[in-house]
Amino acid sequence: MSQQQQNNSLRIMTIVAMMFLYAMISFVTNLAAPVGKIWGASFDDPAQAEKMGMLGNLFNFLAYLIMGIPAGNFLSKNGYKKTALTAIFLGFLGITVQWMSGVFNSFYVYLAGALLGGFCVCMLNTVVNPMLNLLGGGGNRGNQLNLVGGTLNSLSGALTPMLVGMIVGESLAGKEIDDVNVVLYIAMAVFAILYLVIRLTPIAEPEGAGQEVTYERTPWSFRHLTLGVIAIFFYVGVEIGIPATLISYLTPKVGFAAAGLIAGRYWILMLIGRFIGSAIGGKVSSRTMVICVASAAIALMVAAMLLGDSVMSKTIVQGAVTEIPLAATLIVLCGLCTSVMWTSIFNMATEGLGKYTAKASGIFMMMVFGGGVVPQIQSMIAAHDCLLSYIVPVISVALILCYAIWGSKNVNKDIKID
Repeated sequence: MSQQQQNNSLRIMTIVAMMFLYAMISFVTNLAAPVGKIWGASFDDPAQAEKMGMLGNLFNFLAYLIMGIPAGNFLSKNGYKKTALTAIFLGFLGITVQWMSGVFNSFYVYLAGALLGGFCVCMLNTVVNPMLNLLGGGGNRGNQLNLVGGTLNSLSGALTPMLVGMIVGESLAGKEIDDVNVVLYIAMAVFAILYLVIRLTPIAEPEGAGQEVTYERTPWSFRHLTLGVIAIFFYVGVEIGIPATLISYLTPKVGFAAAGLIAGRYWILMLIGRFIGSAIGGKVSSRTMVICVASAAIALMVAAMLLGDSVMSKTIVQGAVTEIPLAATLIVLCGLCTSVMWTSIFNMATEGLGKYTAKASGIFMMMVFGGGVVPQIQSMIAAHDCLLSYIVPVISVALILCYAIWGSKNVNKDIKID
């Protein structure tokens, strides 16, 4: 086998490994919300139950604020493979602690597990996004490869609430954390297997990874990165808040299991959107994608808020025809819009950073903390009016639209990066 063939084989194995890591990011992230709602259901006051149910999600994303910059520094010093293995270990530990919360019947132990799970996904994101971008050669091609990985991420995101909903059943009343132990056991097994696979898989480390690098300035020197991390703060809040609040909106109407299945369609549409995005990503710029989908998302959510419960539509859930508000369908359709935002914003924010990419990735991940803050704000409004709470993601997407139109332009091209 020639050197070129060996390099191509190594590149393919690395891409496949990153794809599986991408799927685990979504699985761990989306496990926090339904498990948290089971804990929240133990509180008698509905408003308190909604707020406490989202605390696990908040802790899951608080980890990004704590771990973001250390993860970037760890990546710069130790390389991509060691960072990935450390992240997988933390993920296994986090799921184990969540399981132990049922053993000790402690909500606070669950929050500790959610925090450890957040450390895991933060480090995985720090590895996966820049790695796929580099393997794709940056630019449109780098974004395209990230979108391909995003399809697995979305599939995992769609299956998680559906799986929990089917295991838990129609109502949260009287449910315990033990009722989702099967999901937790599956997660632990997957992490253990994935650890062995990644450890045995040779990873194509980028040139200079794991070596000492001299930095003349900080990544904050690049305006498009600085504004990009602000945009991602709001984006992750939108991605998590839209389906999580949809479950709260639909549960009184159709039950928890059916609400989880309907909300899961949001993630299926994200999968479809990323599949379409990966197909056209080599020809359509990240900036154009975000401008189009952000405008559509705003229109869909505003329409849902205006319609309210006044117009009903029919859908099939668990083999039966179920009537739900048309507003819920419009909210589900937002999955198509949010599907390409993550990779596109990351691509725009890190374009042209060269050796600063690893550190920039850590900073970028730190602001994913928005996935805990923004849904928490939305849940406070949702405790009184679920549809009105969508004003929060509307404003957030409007800010993302501004970033794509104006803030994503690299005005610091004169900064020396080599």
